[in-house]
Amino acid sequence: MIRRLQATDRLTDRPDHSLVGVIRIPEGTVSPITSIVRRVIGALLALAAAVVIVYLDRDGYRDVNGDGLSLLDAIYYATVSLSTTGYGDITPFSPSARLINVLVITPLRVLFLIVLVGTTLAVLTERSRQAFKIQVWRKKVRDHVVVIGFGTKGRSAVSAVLTDGMKPSQIVVVDTDQNSLDAASALGLVTVHGSGTRSDVLRVAGVDRARAVVVAANRDDSAVLITLTAREMAPKAQIVSAVREAENVHLLRQSGADSVVVSSETAGRLLGMATHTPNVVDMVEDLITPDSGLAIAERDVEPDEIGGSPRHMADIVLGVVRGKKLYRVDSAEADAVEAGDRLLYVRKVTPPAEES
Repeated sequence: MIRRLQATDRLTDRPDHSLVGVIRIPEGTVSPITSIVRRVIGALLALAAAVVIVYLDRDGYRDVNGDGLSLLDAIYYATVSLSTTGYGDITPFSPSARLINVLVITPLRVLFLIVLVGTTLAVLTERSRQAFKIQVWRKKVRDHVVVIGFGTKGRSAVSAVLTDGMKPSQIVVVDTDQNSLDAASALGLVTVHGSGTRSDVLRVAGVDRARAVVVAANRDDSAVLITLTAREMAPKAQIVSAVREAENVHLLRQSGADSVVVSSETAGRLLGMATHTPNVVDMVEDLITPDSGLAIAERDVEPDEIGGSPRHMADIVLGVVRGKKLYRVDSAEADAVEAGDRLLYVRKVTPPAEES
């Protein structure tokens, strides 16, 4: 019995419609007035379609007056039918009474229905729309970025990825805290509610088809487990993990992380430098902030730069990436750039006119 419950609890075994609330696709912001106007327009279109159908088949309808159906009669019949009014002991039979019924009474009924059941219909429609969008998203999502953990580190990582030109819809955030997921959804990101240590949660987030995975867990042991699981699912993905203690770096490397950032030591070094060289800290902060000032970027070598020295280029080059290995600009291997190399350089982000 326990095994059966555990098997059915796996997210990957659920149909797409049952993932509403687990996966959340961001919606566009629409004002209440716009939403009501759209509903009224939809009701009018449905009414018009019903009028046309009744009027074209007017010979199949019988009026109590026995004079056949006019266009006004067709409008009246369609109106009372769509508004679920039905037929009572008092029915308008004069043209003026029926016109008043169409122009005044029915809009009041529609307004009443909107106020009475509008919220319920909106909730049902939202769930259906979310289920459909989840189904489409799971089929089409490719080459996206999965950020596991949306705390301080995860939010900074998302900000950097967005600055690099990634669309918000191509970023998936995995977290167990609903407030964090709400904040991510407000940025237009796709969110998945669940623990990143669970393989089924990572699979629902599409880790196996992701281009990159950012592991920003609060605990080092969780980061190791998440990295190991993500690497097993996505052998070719770029996995970047954050770790608090330097002694755990080798565990992340062995688990499959391509890059490991030691958050505590990095912060400690900056704190130490700030005691005697605060301007250096300011410059480092500027370089690692991708949306203002200066930023460290990476680009391909231009054809006219092949064979030249990276130290004599127009850009300030910091290193040369050859294959998967990084050479500092002062190393012998970086004396001349080759075809296929990539350059790490300092890029100006803020235009001069915007600098204060």
